[in-house]
Parts: sequence; structure tokens; C-alpha cells
Amino acid sequence: MYVRFISRFLSAMAGPRPVVMSGPSGAGKSTLLKKLLKEFDGVFGFSVSHYHYVTREVMQADVAKGEFLENAEFSGNMYGTSKAAVQAVQAKNLICILDIDMQGVKNIKRTDLNPIYVSIQPPSMETLEKRLRDRKTESEESLQKRLHAAKVDMEISKEPGLSDVLIINDDLDLAYGKLKDALLEEIQKVRDTNNS
Repeated sequence: MYVRFISRFLSAMAGPRPVVMSGPSGAGKSTLLKKLLKEFDGVFGFSVSHYHYVTREVMQADVAKGEFLENAEFSGNMYGTSKAAVQAVQAKNLICILDIDMQGVKNIKRTDLNPIYVSIQPPSMETLEKRLRDRKTESEESLQKRLHAAKVDMEISKEPGLSDVLIINDDLDLAYGKLKDALLEEIQKVRDTNNS
């Protein structure tokens, strides 16, 4: 029974390799993703995080059953990426993008997902702080929390083997070129399958 479940799980995970994107808020992940989605329309999909939809008790039970690739708690809310959410995107022959923190990356490393790990980092803490302040979207307390989380994220991102591709987003066009190069093989597979 266990072997049958594993083979069913692996076949359900068939499809384009997912992309795990990590990096602190303000590193430029959203901007890079928007460019990618615009250029390669109909190639990418996002896994839907569960925290919007279920009670804490349901989520904790599902986490205990191993139904999540990663999960975390931030500001009193539980977040997580379920295996089913990724499978739903892959089933449409789309490259599933997971935008998660470095702790989530470590959790996914312990699964058999086999994604492409991309870390987007700012050139410096000073640059990051300027970007976050320029947004004018949060309180000083909230900003300080983000900066602290970013510092931790940037330290963890230096661990060898954690990312397949490390992109320092100092120049948007160069950073985008690196991101595109890293994903071109999977993008081509999706296009070939959709055109056949």
C-alpha cells in the first residue's frame, strides 16, 4: 500500500519542475516575476497558500498528516504550501512558482519535489532598506520587522547548496536575464508540450 501511494504521489507530481523563489521583501521578486509572466504568458502558475481558507486546527491536522511541502507561522498566521496546490498547477502543464522564505526552502529540500531553487537578493541591506522605505506602505515597527527578517534571510541564503541560482538584483535587466536563463529549459518544455 505504501509503495502504491508513493508511486501515485510521484506520478501526480509529474509535469514541469516547479520554481522555488526566495528572498527578502524588497529584493525585487515581484518585479522580476511580473516581467517573466508578461513575456511568457500561459507558462507559469502559482500554488495557492492554504492559510486563507482553513481554520488553524484543520491546517495543523493537515501538516501533521504530511500534506504540506512547507509551512510557517508569521505574525500569528499559519502559512503553507500543500502538495495538492502544486499538483493542481503541474496538472495544467504549468511551471508552478512558489514564493517562500528561506525556512520554507529548507523544508522543501527535505521533500521529493525537485524544484529549481532561485534566490533573489538585494545588493546590500542599505539598498533593501531604501527600497522598503520608498514604498511607504508600512509603519516603522513593521519595517524594522521586515529588515530583521531580511537580514536573517540573507545570511541563510549564503549556505552552500541551498539555491541553484543566486541572483543579486542590483540591475533589473541583468537580474531578469539571469532568471530567464535559469528557467529557459523548463519554459521550452512547457511550450513544446502545449504545441504538440
